[in-house]
Amino acid sequence: MEAANVTATGRRLAVFIYDLSGGGAQRRTLTLAHAFAARGHQVDLVVVRPHGPLLQELSPLVRLVAYDRRWWLSWTALSQSDWTLASIAVLANYLRRERPDVMLSGASHVNRAALWARFLTRVPTKLVIRVSNHPSQSAVNARGRPQRLRLWQARYLYPKADAIIAVSRGVAEDVARISGLPRERITTIYNPVVTSELYEKMQAPLDHPWFTPGGLPVLVGMGKLKAQKDFPTLLRAFARVRAVRPARLLILGEGRKRRELEAVARELGVTGDVALPGFVLNPFPYLARASLFVLSSAWEGLPGVLVEALACGCPVVSTDCPSGPAEILDHGVYGPLVPVGDDAALAQAILSMLDSPADPARLRARAALFSVEQAVDRYLHVLLGGWNIREASEVSRQRKEQGV
Repeated sequence: MEAANVTATGRRLAVFIYDLSGGGAQRRTLTLAHAFAARGHQVDLVVVRPHGPLLQELSPLVRLVAYDRRWWLSWTALSQSDWTLASIAVLANYLRRERPDVMLSGASHVNRAALWARFLTRVPTKLVIRVSNHPSQSAVNARGRPQRLRLWQARYLYPKADAIIAVSRGVAEDVARISGLPRERITTIYNPVVTSELYEKMQAPLDHPWFTPGGLPVLVGMGKLKAQKDFPTLLRAFARVRAVRPARLLILGEGRKRRELEAVARELGVTGDVALPGFVLNPFPYLARASLFVLSSAWEGLPGVLVEALACGCPVVSTDCPSGPAEILDHGVYGPLVPVGDDAALAQAILSMLDSPADPARLRARAALFSVEQAVDRYLHVLLGGWNIREASEVSRQRKEQGV
């Protein structure tokens, strides 16, 4: 189907996300909210916690709807999963009061709250959920009740959405498998990663002693310091690389695994050539000047940082994790893919790429596939007139009854 002309409808859209921290899901959600508003729609960005470094990047065209500060201060001891559950009542109140035409739930970790809130309110707001991570792997790596809850969420709740958007084909196939929905009912739309702002930010000056003409090669890893990103494997691979040739490693990001990673670096004897500077609001000057970007993740949805590295012309090496890297890199055409957790294979791929780096212009051309312009039209088609799961299910049922 051709995309409907929705640019001048001026519809009321709500976009729901947990907070405005610097994670990939938050960045993509904010990008979408800005793009919808630029197309002339009235956009509410609804957040559970009204804080995070991306708050300063919020466009004045987007209305921020933040829960009362007294509400979230009373829940500061809760985990993010519990926070999302605690937000159901408040989100339901928003839906009853505001009744937007459509709500986009921006990431996997808030989909459950959005589905329950719409169910409880019975408002006519169309609900589209965006599955931003690989659900099976996320469930396997959760423990106890969260694991069972996440699987139940997909099996029982996902079919109650009006439409589902998956960020990669791998995610879409996994959602279909565990939810029981036919694959054609799930729309794959790659993340809106490449923007004009990215290219502008890439040009910003970088004051860091490692990035000097004639300096040692600098490898960059980036992401929240958590188990999913598997930075210990990256550190072990880097130790193998440094045993062969001088190099340095920067891991941009913050998280609960910091002390563990620092301990691994000490054990490997590479602390002098490894830096963990924390979260960086503008990582693009680092990517534009790095010798290589390395993704060591155990699982992903569609890793936007891999696309960002390509857009910056930075050569890349990645694990072939479920899901996304193989789709982004065209199964190794634009950068080598290695098995998850294999530090020896990762080190060999790094050394090979340092010896024969990819053409930056070719990498930037590949990144254009993940532009905002390509994604937004498809998102608006789904939000304002695309495939509806419940309607499609009824059509499928009628066809079966008719023997078609």
